Order: sequence, then C-alpha cells, then structure tokens
Amino acid sequence: MKIEFLRYSKRLLLAIITTTVLFTSCKKDKNEPDTLEPVIESTAGVYVLCEGTYGNGNGDISFYNFKTNTAEKSYYKKVNGSNLGETPNDLQRYGSKMYCVVSGTSSQPQSFVDVMDVNTCKSIKRIPFNSTTGGYEPRSIAFYKNKAYVSRYDGKVSRIDTATLNVDAELNLEVNYLEGVATANGKLYVANSDYLYTGNVNKISVIDLATFKKTKDITVSLNPGKVVAAPNGDIYVICYGNYYTKVAGALDRISSITDTKVQTTPGYGYGSALSFTSDKGIISTETSVIRQLDVATGTAGANFITDGTSFTYLYGVTIDPFSNMVVAGDGVSYTSGKAFIFGSNGKKLHDFETGVYPKASVFVYSYKKQ
Repeated sequence: MKIEFLRYSKRLLLAIITTTVLFTSCKKDKNEPDTLEPVIESTAGVYVLCEGTYGNGNGDISFYNFKTNTAEKSYYKKVNGSNLGETPNDLQRYGSKMYCVVSGTSSQPQSFVDVMDVNTCKSIKRIPFNSTTGGYEPRSIAFYKNKAYVSRYDGKVSRIDTATLNVDAELNLEVNYLEGVATANGKLYVANSDYLYTGNVNKISVIDLATFKKTKDITVSLNPGKVVAAPNGDIYVICYGNYYTKVAGALDRISSITDTKVQTTPGYGYGSALSFTSDKGIISTETSVIRQLDVATGTAGANFITDGTSFTYLYGVTIDPFSNMVVAGDGVSYTSGKAFIFGSNGKKLHDFETGVYPKASVFVYSYKKQ
C-alpha cells in the first residue's frame, strides 16, 4: 500500500510540475524582453544617398516620407546640422543602423564611415579612415555576422565590429583601388578596379571571413566596379571596361560555390546599377533603361518601366525588399538630382528633387504592434 501511495504521489507531483511549466510558459512576465521578430507593416520612407560633385564636399542624403508624401532634399544636414562630406559612395542598412561610406580625397583627411540611426538619420559615430596626411578613400561596405567590411583605395579591407563601431582588423590585398564588395557563403568578394583607366585590373579577390585571409583571385572582365550578391548566392560584378581604349563593359556572374566566373553579358558599364530582393533583380544599362533580371539564369528581360518614364542620366537603382518598389536616381545636372519611385508594376508613384547624383537608397519601415 505504501509503495502504491508513493507511486501515486510521484505521478501527482509530476502532473503539478508539468501544469505549472505550461502555465508559466504561456504567461509572459511583464519584465521579460520581447523576443518576437518585428513584422513590417509598410514602407515608411526612403533615404537616397547623393554623391555630389568631386571636390565640392556637397554630398548629402535626401529623404522621402511615404506617410506625408513629402520630400527633404538636404535631410542629413537638417538632422545633423552639418554637411555629409566629400564624395559619399555607398549607403547600406544593417539592423537598426545605416552605414555611409564617405570617400573623401587622397590629399585631405576627410575619409570616414558615418554610422546613423536608420529611423532618424542622426549620426551616431564617424569612424575615421585617415592617415596624418591624407584619406584612405573607403569605397564600399558589406556585412556578415556582426562585422562590416570596407574596401579602400589604398588596397586594404577594414573590418568593423558593429557592436563597438571600431575597426578591429585590416587586410592588405596589395593592389590599389579596391571598389565594390559583397558577402556570400562566408566569403567576401572584392573588386580590384582600374581607377581612372590607369592599369589593366580584372580580378575579384576572395576572402575567407572565418580567417580573414585571401584565398584566391577570380579573373573577370576589365575594370570591375560594383559587386552585388544575389539571393541564390551568385555574385554579380559590373565591369566598367575602358572608355579610352574602347573596351566595352560587361556584367559578370560568379558562382560562390566554385568561385569561378560562369557568365558574361555585354552591354553594361560605368552607368549601370544592380539591386536584388529575396527573389527578384533589377539592373540598369548604360542607356538608362531599367530591366528585370532573372535570378536563376542571370539574364536581363523586359523593360521594368511600363509608363514611358525617361531619365536624363540614370545613376542608381534600388529595389525595396518588402514592397518591391524601385527607386531610381537621375543625375539631372551638376547642380541637381531627381529620384523616381516606381511600383512593382513599373509605373511611377512619386518623384522628388534630391541632391546631386542620387545613387544608393535605404528603406525605413513601420512595424506591426506585437
């Protein structure tokens, strides 16, 4: 009898413990942090990076507010009370921050990465990229596992810890004029460019991010510039060619599995831009046409624009990964720019005045209450 009672007591105790665990797991403590992933409700706005004219220090960030349908041409200056800087070349979002790569010039110490709050555009920190006599001219930025990787015109790649916002390592590739960067399959792909057509560079350096060491060089078309990772892991490289010696530009596709070039498509060059969502791609040509890009085959298809909108000088395109809206930057003149926003059907929704030479864009979202 005593044995049966003990067995019954153990079963009862187990039932009480199980019930308690189930109840407490359903009832969340009010002081426990919310661990649910935020769910996007709508696209609230878009930042547009404006390169400005070389030597004038008139780079800027413009902003369009979708809720009020209003635009601010010099939004960075309005928020921060100062100019962005000389020749900002790249703007990317990572988590709750966005990173702007400001190239500066080699002769003046004005090169840095400006880290901003993505919701306000307020500068959090400027990470300097200067020597005592000049700037290192950082060019592009890419991210992987809480690290940011920045290419530089002095042939080095800097690694930034995105928690401390400090440079924690550098890798010298021993080649001048590094341009575009992208990450895929635990590797960083870096363009060895032919800056101002002074050399004959046609390589993409591959860096293993676990060791932060170069593993190989991949031969591509002449003068690789922009480097973009596709959702399937392929790496696309816009190669500028050489205008003076009549070498045409091209779009090269690299497999990040084999680290070999698998496709070359002519008809692209310095004025081309490329952007992806999780399953879509768009690319602009030197003739200022935006086309849809088949992610599986790497081939460009029909004209994305369906309402006849034309551009003076298409300088950049970015697709919103949430809504599939497309922002196209038009370098209207040396003194002004314009951005066009298209719906996923290729029809214009908005256009607004920007700073000079609008290029990369970053989207801001509104989130559903959890």
